[in-house]
Amino acid sequence: MTHFQKLKTTSILKWVSSDKHLTLSEIPFFLIKRALHTTKASLFEANLIPSSQTLTLISILNWVSSFSSDNNLNLSKIQFSLNRRALHTTKASVLESSPIPSSQTQTLISDTDITDAQSALRDYLHSTRSFQFTDAEYISKNSPNFLRNLIERVENKQEIGRSITRYLRYHPINEFEPFFDSIGLNPSEFNHLLPRKLMFLSDDDLLLENFHFLCNYGFPGCKIGKIYMGETEVFKYEYGVLSSKLKAYEELGMSKTSVIKLIGCSPCLLIGGVNEVFVEVLEELKSLGIECDWIGGCLSEKNSYDWNKVLGLLHMFSKIGCNGEELRALLIRNPEILLDNSGKTTNSLIGLLIKLGVPMIEIRSLLLQFPQVQVGTFIMNLRQGLTLLVEIEMEDKEIQKIVRTHSKILGLCSFKRPTSLLTKLNVGKKRLCRIIQEDPNQLMNWILGTKVSPFPPLPSSYEDQVKSIFLVDLGFVENSNEMKRALKLFRGKSDELQERFDCLVKAGLNSNDVSNIVKNAPHILNQSRDVIEKKIDFLVHGMGYPVESLVSFPSYVAYTIERVKLRYSMYKWLRDEGIASPMLALSTIVASSDKKFVNKYVNNHPKGPEVWEKFKKSLSSG
Repeated sequence: MTHFQKLKTTSILKWVSSDKHLTLSEIPFFLIKRALHTTKASLFEANLIPSSQTLTLISILNWVSSFSSDNNLNLSKIQFSLNRRALHTTKASVLESSPIPSSQTQTLISDTDITDAQSALRDYLHSTRSFQFTDAEYISKNSPNFLRNLIERVENKQEIGRSITRYLRYHPINEFEPFFDSIGLNPSEFNHLLPRKLMFLSDDDLLLENFHFLCNYGFPGCKIGKIYMGETEVFKYEYGVLSSKLKAYEELGMSKTSVIKLIGCSPCLLIGGVNEVFVEVLEELKSLGIECDWIGGCLSEKNSYDWNKVLGLLHMFSKIGCNGEELRALLIRNPEILLDNSGKTTNSLIGLLIKLGVPMIEIRSLLLQFPQVQVGTFIMNLRQGLTLLVEIEMEDKEIQKIVRTHSKILGLCSFKRPTSLLTKLNVGKKRLCRIIQEDPNQLMNWILGTKVSPFPPLPSSYEDQVKSIFLVDLGFVENSNEMKRALKLFRGKSDELQERFDCLVKAGLNSNDVSNIVKNAPHILNQSRDVIEKKIDFLVHGMGYPVESLVSFPSYVAYTIERVKLRYSMYKWLRDEGIASPMLALSTIVASSDKKFVNKYVNNHPKGPEVWEKFKKSLSSG
């Protein structure tokens, strides 16, 4: 025996890992194999393999063997392979583990491999575990996730059937895993359902008995998992109980096909006696002349149903005045009205219309003539339409009027966003409101996916003509850019503009000065007469500035009185403290930003910030 053979495994691993430039030719191959057959503890002790990954020893040995003739293979290559998947248990437990195969691994498994694996599993369940042949075949052919995991466990991928047969001979499986897989459950769904103390299905005879009964009744095996997830208690029923429950629903007048769909959607109906609420739903439908099997044909296996809500909606139809013939025609034409989200969606639609002030008689009319569209889509479009009307600032009364008269258009159409619509139409919000109010059918031209043409500019109105004359009198050049800009800025009526102009003249300014003020700052005439008078009064009597100050700084009128009072109060205090110069320019006091005003003036006095905050609180509370 060489001195290498006398070394302990951990010593070998430490020695190998200490020299990253060591080539494979310098390491006797049997030592590598011996090292790789060590336990988890030894490998971790050598710091070769991180514990957060997983590794199969057989795959590593095969990999090392394949490169044993390469004398230039660097140890870093071996360590890279080891670090890809770390060993978290001993060799035996690794073989028993069930790693979930990656999508790349799954693509390498051929149809032939799957077929061989199915046969091996079927033979094991039937011959070794004494399953009925039909059960063994069903489980083996309908548990794809379990089969892939099983294929991953075996060493020899060239002979899958033999490898699995040999593996199963020494490694008994938890039979609940392929069973749950075969009834349509994913591993993530059934992992917490696995019995803690059972491995063999034969130990739970009631589970198999009830499964067999459901299959014989007509339930597809792959759909039984939904029943198990919804009501596990069903599979603990004694012999004959499940049969009596299903027969009870047949006696209500439902066919086997309808009962299968019903229970598949609502497994809770198998708990306790016959569900009284569901019976009431059937009675209500019978009173409308609708047969019991109708509801079975309308149910979706993808959904679950709350029969209390369905019954509540049927009662709501009665409250809003729907008679039997009308409601029967509606439900047969559009079953989703009743069953979409167990009726909750239709109830939401009714509630929204009531909040918008739509009378019950008009809600009834809408429902009875409901278009061929999903209720969920209708209510989503309706809300988007309301958002459009709100964002263009239409008055509430006008919105309610449009909803009452054109709710179908709002519910059937998906409109462009308000900002996009205003841009493409080249109109303002007020004009768009007026267009919709005059002809709500215009909304149909603004559906998503349609091309929108801009509206032509409005012809000059009488108001615009009067405003133009007013501006020309002030000295504006007709049709000049300056005049167009002023017309866009004006918000008041023509007579209000003249009234506000006269207000400035009465304050002590001559007409020429006021004309110049309006030319420089047309927006000041958007202030009401009362507001202008109040601001001028504070300028003259509160601040002590002459009214002529407005000629050099007309924008004073546009600032809020609160801002002016705050700035002036602070300036007056600084002036009294000898910090600010007397009669500071009005624009300097009012127009500069808060940050600039504070940095340039307030912070010049140690108590300035404190006084500033005091004035702010005083004005806000006042």
